[in-house]
Amino acid sequence: MRKSSSLVVSFLLASVSATSAQVGNNENVINPNIAGEQELASVPHLNANLISTIMDQRPFLDVMDLHELLSRTLKAEQLEETYGRLFVPINLNAASEASILLIPGVGNRMAHEFEEYRPYDALPRFRREIGKYVDDDEVARLEQYVFVPLDLNTASSEDFLTIPGVGNRMVHEFEEYRPYTNMAQFRREIGKYVDEKEVARLERYVVIK
Repeated sequence: MRKSSSLVVSFLLASVSATSAQVGNNENVINPNIAGEQELASVPHLNANLISTIMDQRPFLDVMDLHELLSRTLKAEQLEETYGRLFVPINLNAASEASILLIPGVGNRMAHEFEEYRPYDALPRFRREIGKYVDDDEVARLEQYVFVPLDLNTASSEDFLTIPGVGNRMVHEFEEYRPYTNMAQFRREIGKYVDEKEVARLERYVVIK
């Protein structure tokens, strides 16, 4: 079932590596839902008005929501440069093809590879499977754009700390209310500590299996 053609692998490696060099492979991708104003100001093509709007409208629960906002004023080339530094991480198991294609350097063929290996149980599988097509540096770059939801009842403290914006105190609260039987319980218990918008942002990163 899997394709082993060296031509396909070479094509993916060449096309993704070329684009990643253009967007700044050595810089970290900023999450607009938790970034400070100064961080946002470092992103290409974000002026004061856009920064203000981003901070006012967040959290963005889907990268397409951010894209809808930015595409009103930025052109395609500008958007790609912006997404080289700013992105809402996508759920590897649920993201639409359109969302995947917003990742700089990802074309139709690589988007197909992202989807081909669903469902992902954890990021190591993403590294292993996508590593068949691109080198380690490129896998690391792509990994900044994605996540695999964590099981609320089995994830370790270290796992929870990988959720953007989550520290040790919130990890304690996540674990305090185990076992979770449904997401309504998660919303109710974590809602004691943060507002509804933050609960909605956090909920993207977890699942009950």
